[in-house]
Amino acid sequence: MADESIQDGDGGRGGDGDGIRTFPFPVDLSLLGVGVQVGPMGTGSGWHAHAPLHRIDFHTVMLFTGGPVRHMIDFAEYEAAAGDLLWIRPGQVHRFAPEGEYRGTVLTMQPGFLPRATVEATGLYRYDLPPLLRPDPARLAALTAALDQLRREYEDATTLPLSLHTAVLRHTLSAFLLRLAHLAASSAHAARQGRADAPGDSTFTLFRDAVERGFATNHSVSAYADALGYSRRTLVRAVRAATGQTPKGFIDKRVVLEAKRLLAHTEMPIGRVGAAVGFPDAANFSKFFQQHTDQTPAAFRAELR
Repeated sequence: MADESIQDGDGGRGGDGDGIRTFPFPVDLSLLGVGVQVGPMGTGSGWHAHAPLHRIDFHTVMLFTGGPVRHMIDFAEYEAAAGDLLWIRPGQVHRFAPEGEYRGTVLTMQPGFLPRATVEATGLYRYDLPPLLRPDPARLAALTAALDQLRREYEDATTLPLSLHTAVLRHTLSAFLLRLAHLAASSAHAARQGRADAPGDSTFTLFRDAVERGFATNHSVSAYADALGYSRRTLVRAVRAATGQTPKGFIDKRVVLEAKRLLAHTEMPIGRVGAAVGFPDAANFSKFFQQHTDQTPAAFRAELR
């Protein structure tokens, strides 16, 4: 199960020395070697304690029946209780709370298990969506039923040939993820209630995707506006409507997140980290990082070691 993959400290890769380890999807531990696992979170087994700060290169969804649990995802703390879900995407740094009551069901999925159209429809790589989801009772019941069905299909390894078993898993997983994606999008919309986001939603989506592609070299709002064919004013309105931030604030937040990931995950010198996120001058990078985090890059790295 997924807990075994995290428990096996020798199965991670990367993060030499004091760097953060990256754990790959453990295909060998999955029933019949399919690219998905569903099962219970450990109860008193300490399954999460062996990797207090790490990355995964697969998708993880935890549906809690116990709690509360304080879980760190990309350096932000989230408190989950019974009835909540946490959705962690590939590449995100996260940390289990050793004292947390991790009870419920955990789903893990290997990238590439679902076809591209399903990936797009379910927003699997929408890193802008909230990782902590709190469904109302009706949605929780539907999600729980869908996840239970997926678990039954996953554990039924004898009644179908492997090819059909895998196909059924893909369809059942897609149904669950479509419900989950709708909840995530609804939660994001509710978080920005009162904002006139409808007219600028597609504008923001294009901007968000452009920033994801170019943040390491391009920090200019005007450059993004020109590349997308919008006026700076139109871009400002759309980003404010969708996020409550300015375009510059959105770009800076993404740059800071990547810098944190590199500082935590690698042994790259601080100057090289700065260069990797668009700051050739190490002093300018340190000043930028401290402005946004109230810490120097060195202090942030030391705090994680």
